[in-house]
Amino acid sequence: MTASEPTGSGAATVRGTPPDATDGTFRRSDLIVLAALIVVAAVLRLPGLASRGGWDADQGRDMLILWRLVNDHLVPLVGPPTSIGDLHHGALYYLILAPFAWISGSDPVVVMTAIAVGGVIAVAVTWWLARSIGGPVAGLVAGLLMAVSASAINESISIWNPNLIALSASIALAAAWQAHRTGRARWWVVAAAGLVVTMQCHVLGVTLAPPLLVRYLLDVRSAPPGPARARLGRAGLAAIGVGIVGYLPLIVHELGNDFSETRSALAFLAGGGGSIALSLPARLLFVGLRILAWPLDGLLTDRLALGVILGIALVAGFTWRARSAPEPERSAVRFLGGTLLFAWLVLGAGIGALATVTPLPVDHYHAFLDPIVFVGAGLAVAGLWRLAGQAAGRPLAARPGPGLAARAAIGLATAALVAFNLSIAPPAPSPDGGWAAAELASERILMATAGRPIELRSLPAFKAADAYGFPLTVLHAVVTGTLQAPTAWTVAAAASSSGTGAVAGDVGPPALASSSAIVTICDALFIHDCGGRAEAAAVPASGFRQVDRFSAAPGRTITVYVPGP
Repeated sequence: MTASEPTGSGAATVRGTPPDATDGTFRRSDLIVLAALIVVAAVLRLPGLASRGGWDADQGRDMLILWRLVNDHLVPLVGPPTSIGDLHHGALYYLILAPFAWISGSDPVVVMTAIAVGGVIAVAVTWWLARSIGGPVAGLVAGLLMAVSASAINESISIWNPNLIALSASIALAAAWQAHRTGRARWWVVAAAGLVVTMQCHVLGVTLAPPLLVRYLLDVRSAPPGPARARLGRAGLAAIGVGIVGYLPLIVHELGNDFSETRSALAFLAGGGGSIALSLPARLLFVGLRILAWPLDGLLTDRLALGVILGIALVAGFTWRARSAPEPERSAVRFLGGTLLFAWLVLGAGIGALATVTPLPVDHYHAFLDPIVFVGAGLAVAGLWRLAGQAAGRPLAARPGPGLAARAAIGLATAALVAFNLSIAPPAPSPDGGWAAAELASERILMATAGRPIELRSLPAFKAADAYGFPLTVLHAVVTGTLQAPTAWTVAAAASSSGTGAVAGDVGPPALASSSAIVTICDALFIHDCGGRAEAAAVPASGFRQVDRFSAAPGRTITVYVPGP
C-alpha cells in the first residue's frame, strides 16, 4: 500500500503504511473503540473517590495550599517539596487544580475527580498516538492496557503532583508526533504546553525536554526554506513563550529568594543525584526494568519474574519495529524509543533513589514515560497481529493454521495481561480509608478537644500533620503545627484571614497556649512504639491528660491530650 503523507520536511511518499494508520481520518469503528476505552477507564477510576484515593500528609498539604489560594488569595510560587534534593516541584500543579478547588469550596473529592478525569483523557490521547502511528490494533492495545493498568489507575485516584503527568506527557508526545507527521507547526506549541506541565508536576520530567527539542530541530533542519521553516520558527518562539509563562511563579520566587531553587538543584547534581551502593551497570539494569514493568504489572520488586519477561518483550518489540516497521511507523518508534533510552540513561545513572527499594514510592519519578511504554506495547502487538494475519491469508497449500493460531495466542496474551491488572487494581476503599476516614477522624478530634485551639504534633517530626490539619481547618478549628515543610507564598501570613479557620505553620508554630489541646499523629511506618517513648517525648510530662486514642487508619494512631491534671 502506498500513501502520500505530509511530514515535518514537506510532502513525502510513505510506503508500507498500515491501513488507516497515518491518514488522519477515523472510521466509525475507531470511534466505537475510543468510546469503549473511555467508558472502561472512567468506570475503573471515578467511582468512590472519597474513600478510594489514599489520604496522608501530601494530600492534606496540597489541599491546604489550594484552600489558602482560593480563600486567602495566597499564590504559591513553588510546588510541593521533592524527596530528592532540597528543592520543589512547580507551582503550576496548584494553579491547574485551583479552579476545581474554587468551584467546590475546596472539596477534595472534586479535586480528585478532576485528576481522575485527566487520567481518562490520558487513555484517549495515548490511544490516538498509537492509532495514528500503527493503526487500529495498535491504538486498541495501547489504550486498553493503559485503561486497565493498575499503576495508571492508582495514579488517577488521589491528589498528588505526579498524577497529572500521564495526561501532560501523553499530550506532549502526541503533539510532537503530529507536528512531525503533518508538518503543522502549531502542534509544537501544544507539545510545549504538555512538556511544561510535565516538568512542573515532577522535576524529573525535564528529561523529556531534550528528545522533544531534538525532534523539533530535526524538523526545522529538514523543512524547505521559506514559509514552512518560518512557521516552525514562529512556533518555536511561541513554545518559548509558553515556557516562560509557565515558569513565572518560579522566576518570581528565585528573584526574591537568592535563587535558592537553582542552587539546590545544582547542589543535587553536583552530589551525583544521591549515593547508592549498586554499580552503574546494576543500577541501569534495575532502573530499566523498573521503567518498563511499572505501567504493565506494577512494582518490579513485587513480581520480578513477570517484570523481567515484560521488559525483555518490550525491548524486543521496540527493536523489531525500529528496524522492520514501514514508514512512518519506523520513524515514530525510533523517536519514542530514543526518548525512552535517553530518559533511562539519565535516570539510571543520575538518580540513585530509583535503584533503591524503600517503603516509600519512587516509581512516580518516571511516570512521564508510561505513555511510551503503552504505545510501544501496542505497536509491537499490532505488528505481530499483521504478521500473523499475512501468514493466515496465504493459500491453503501454505498451511494457514499457524497464522490463525498465532493471532489467537496474541489475543490470549493481551487478555491475560488485562485480567492480571484488573486483579491487582487498587482496592476500594483505600487501606487508609481515604478522605472520608480523615474527615471522620477530624470530627472525632474536634469533639474530644471541645473547641480548644489544637496543636498538631506529628511523629516523626519530619512528617507534617497536614492529613488532619486540612480537615480540621475546614471544620473551623484553630490549628497550628501544619505545613512543617512550608511553601513560599506571595504574602507572608501567620494565620488565615478568611474567618473560616487559622493555620500558622508557615511561620513556625506559636508558643502553646494554656488552653490548647495537643493531638499527636503517629505513623507506624517510621515510629514502632506509638504510645510509647516517642509520644511521651512529644507531650509535656505534666499539665495534660489523655482524653482519646484511636486508630485513624492502619498504622496511624491519633492521641488527644487536653489541659488538666
